[in-house]
Amino acid sequence: MWSGLLSLGTGWAALAAIALVAGCATGSARQSDAPTARSGPAAGDGRIYFYRTTFHALSVQPEITIDRQVVGRAVPNGYFFVDRKPGTYEIATATEADRKFTLRLGSGQTRYVRLDFSVSWFLVAHINPVPVDNEVAVKEIADLHEMRR
Repeated sequence: MWSGLLSLGTGWAALAAIALVAGCATGSARQSDAPTARSGPAAGDGRIYFYRTTFHALSVQPEITIDRQVVGRAVPNGYFFVDRKPGTYEIATATEADRKFTLRLGSGQTRYVRLDFSVSWFLVAHINPVPVDNEVAVKEIADLHEMRR
């Protein structure tokens, strides 16, 4: 009987230790923890932020592309950014169906793309890239984690 209780207690202690270590080793920082004077893009470039505000469909993390070049993944409750020269870009995600739109980026401009969750008629999860107004996006990413690319 005592050996059973001992192994049960040891199991709970090991589980608690794993949870503690996992919580400390996320490897990312929240936007609200980032320095307020984050350096901007290089002179003449613009910046595009990509972010996902939900945990729905955790396993659905499609690649995000700019002009068919992979720049990151749609990670739940995370964000990242890329810098690009001014121009027009095709922003896309792909599950079994491509979801895309065209974004115009100006010199020194910052644009935001939210990665929204939806479900099709066949109960298949999709992540859809959606342009978002800067004022709204800044508030939405405040507590998200910056993803290392």
